[in-house]
Amino acid sequence: MSRVLAAIAARAADSPDAIALSDAERTFTYAELAAEIEATAIQLFALAPLVRPGAPVAVVLENGPAWVVLDLALIRLGWPSLPIPAFFTQAQRLHVLADAGAGLLITAGHEGGPLLVAGTPLDAELLGDPAAELPAGTAKITYTSGSTGQPKGVCLSLDQMEAVATSLVEMIGADYAGRHLPLLPLSILLENVAGLYTTLLAGGRYHVLPPAALGLAEPFRPDLARLAGAIAAEGATSLILVPELLRALLMVMIFTGPRFPALNLVAVGGAKVSPQLLAQADSLGLPVFEGYGLSECASVVALNTPAARQIGAVGRPLHHLTVEIGADGEIVVGPHPFLGYAGGAVQSGPVRTGDLGRIDADGFLHLDGRKANTIINAYGRNIAPEWVESELLAQPEIRQAIVFGEAQAELGALIVPLSPDMSDRDLAQAVARANQNLPPYAQVGRWRVRPPLDPAAGELTGNGRPRRAVILQHHRVFVEAPVQQ
Repeated sequence: MSRVLAAIAARAADSPDAIALSDAERTFTYAELAAEIEATAIQLFALAPLVRPGAPVAVVLENGPAWVVLDLALIRLGWPSLPIPAFFTQAQRLHVLADAGAGLLITAGHEGGPLLVAGTPLDAELLGDPAAELPAGTAKITYTSGSTGQPKGVCLSLDQMEAVATSLVEMIGADYAGRHLPLLPLSILLENVAGLYTTLLAGGRYHVLPPAALGLAEPFRPDLARLAGAIAAEGATSLILVPELLRALLMVMIFTGPRFPALNLVAVGGAKVSPQLLAQADSLGLPVFEGYGLSECASVVALNTPAARQIGAVGRPLHHLTVEIGADGEIVVGPHPFLGYAGGAVQSGPVRTGDLGRIDADGFLHLDGRKANTIINAYGRNIAPEWVESELLAQPEIRQAIVFGEAQAELGALIVPLSPDMSDRDLAQAVARANQNLPPYAQVGRWRVRPPLDPAAGELTGNGRPRRAVILQHHRVFVEAPVQQ
């Protein structure tokens, strides 16, 4: 049986009035959540004769109790789920549905629709795509846009996902299960597994609001004042952030002074975080814990915790995983973190992550960048752009930065300022401060201001990571311009 469903049932029996799920208008106790899951599973099962056996159920919904209940009901039935982020383009969505061979598409609906989940009417559309070959035991297919090409479907078993959530509860401690406020879309595996499943396993309250209520109607251009206000007003005790959102919250705290006294755990991952930024969070009283993971490992591989934290490291590996460093410095995660890709070969054994790293004497994992991203400058020095970018992003004037310099005498950078009216003088001072923390061969010698990275132009992945090849191609003339000596 599912560990998450078993935990919900146990909590419902022991503390039936404890709140498990809520939004701005409704609360569901653990007993009521268990009943909602069962009622939704019955509604879905009534559609079973119409759906191709074993076909994934695609879900395109914004964050809310209905997303949560539907996801858990699919687990209850043992049907594979296919969450699709709302920010995927129509072309990406069609690719995902066909690639996974989805049999049913569930979207927001109107009164009188085929499904009523957590008080929310939903539509269910039968799909005629041919069946796709999925690894045996697939419970969820998560599509990651990665850094190139069409999104590819990572197939995960229920045990693989729940092992991550269980390890997180063991490492962090159930005492930290208070009121978790999801800021990332639930369709992103990190929030789904490390946010939802972990909170329910630990007996906490998952307080889920629609993006607009959080200032995240445009997730890549958040309303920072509204976001900070919502975190404080909703009494969130835990959050999961990508580095861009962490930087944004810190800037709000620096310039406007809001504090979040209820917060006791802010997990951040998705890209390298500057030690300076983490130190800044400490000075502002924001309890930030850096982690590391990837979809092929069911979202989380390592995490700093309140009991074991080291700035500059991404934490110790989760208990159920093995993490080794290959001869070439690549991080290898085992023993069996995922099943394979939709329509591809079955994965057996450890995963080569493509990330470079090391493990120190205390068992903490350190990231050194992506193998594929490593810059070799004109003097033969190897430079991880993520390292240089983390120093740039630690400066309050800089919102986004992309570093380049392959085969060049000096590094260059494309810089998105915190505000469009930021002066070149202020940005030059910010770059100079970042350079003070870097050796001469890794300092930024030239830079250009550009607009915010645009997901619609293919410049960002679903979780906010830059697509370097696309971005640099958009600035090819500047990137390839000879350096003036």
